[in-house]
Amino acid sequence: MERRNDKKTFSWALYDFGNSAFSTTVMAGFFPLFFKSYWSDGASAIDTTSRLGTAISLSSLFIALITPTLGAMADLRASKKKFLLFFMIMGVIATAGLSWVQQGMWVQAMIFYGLAMTAFSASSVFYDSLLPSLGKGTQLDYASSLGFSLGYLGGGILFTVNVLMYLYPHWFGIANGETAVKISFLTVAVWWLVFSLPLAKNVPEPKLTKAPIANQSMWSLTKLSVVQLKSTISDLVKNKNLLIFVIAYWLYIDGVYTVMTMAIDYGMAIGLQSQHLIAALLITQFIGFPCTYLFGIITHRFNCRKPILVCIGIYTIGVLAATQMSTITHFYMLATMIGMVQGGVQSLSRSLFANLIPESVSGEYFGLFNLIGKFASILGPLIIALFTQITQSSSLGIGGLVILFIAGGYLLSLVKEPHEIHSLSLAKKAH
Repeated sequence: MERRNDKKTFSWALYDFGNSAFSTTVMAGFFPLFFKSYWSDGASAIDTTSRLGTAISLSSLFIALITPTLGAMADLRASKKKFLLFFMIMGVIATAGLSWVQQGMWVQAMIFYGLAMTAFSASSVFYDSLLPSLGKGTQLDYASSLGFSLGYLGGGILFTVNVLMYLYPHWFGIANGETAVKISFLTVAVWWLVFSLPLAKNVPEPKLTKAPIANQSMWSLTKLSVVQLKSTISDLVKNKNLLIFVIAYWLYIDGVYTVMTMAIDYGMAIGLQSQHLIAALLITQFIGFPCTYLFGIITHRFNCRKPILVCIGIYTIGVLAATQMSTITHFYMLATMIGMVQGGVQSLSRSLFANLIPESVSGEYFGLFNLIGKFASILGPLIIALFTQITQSSSLGIGGLVILFIAGGYLLSLVKEPHEIHSLSLAKKAH
């Protein structure tokens, strides 16, 4: 069997170790808190929520619209790695910029955050598109899981340090909590940059099966990218197996992302304190590290589909259990359960998708994959809202997510993995 811990794979996975600090410390942790209490000082809660929602929505919409075309462009120019590093540097600069935004300057904070979010999402698309060049089958499954597991570890380590800086600034010789948060943004920028260097050095640009297109104007290249993207979408629709997977993924990942984005809000709704919710987030991070890594190993025996179905089953049980949750102990138990499978369902879905698509156009396919992710968490919140109205209970409302997990799991059970497709092909030839 091919050696798994090679330099190229580990260097690729370290990028996840670095950029996950942005999603934990900035996106999930300090930016929403600091935006409300510091940059929007004096504004009403309604105004701050509106401003924050606008920043997130606009950047999410922008990246959802441009990444499929950028992915196609990267394929045509053989520039996946260059695009990744460009957006990484953009994200590092924007994140560092948050450190210098002063109190009350909410417009500047929104601009820097919007740029950083766009760069984070775009760089992740090109990072994912490098995955098929790392191997095939279980080697690729392992690489994907290694990336997610190191992401949990890297994001968790720096977030822990940043939380301690905020709660106990005197331990670090920092004047106060506000200064600690600003320094935290700077540490995220440095962390992201430093752990991107191994990928920049050791992961080569994937080779194309045909010569890359060069010496084209940006406008001409954009038109070519759109044409290529239309062709890819047409090929996707014609590939029944891949299409079923995409629909299945959209359904169950919608449930996964809804749990991720609404867990803290749900905990607050049932009266849990903020420090307990942060502790639960850290539990998920650190349990996610070893469990996600193990998922990458077991695919050697079980492939991808069965472990993903197990993850979906555990999510279903967790959501049903959440309807009866009332104490912090229950919330910690749920955080533990989610931590065990959250990275597994994400990493194995990514590697299964990578195994089902043509490597030569992985950029645009992962641009579409990112687009699906951006439009996830649409059905989930609506289902929760509907079930909450029907049951007149916030606790019972979350149980509606079971619909997404059951529907997505059923469709996933119909998907054939590459080795099964190969076996069917051989059987047809034999007859």
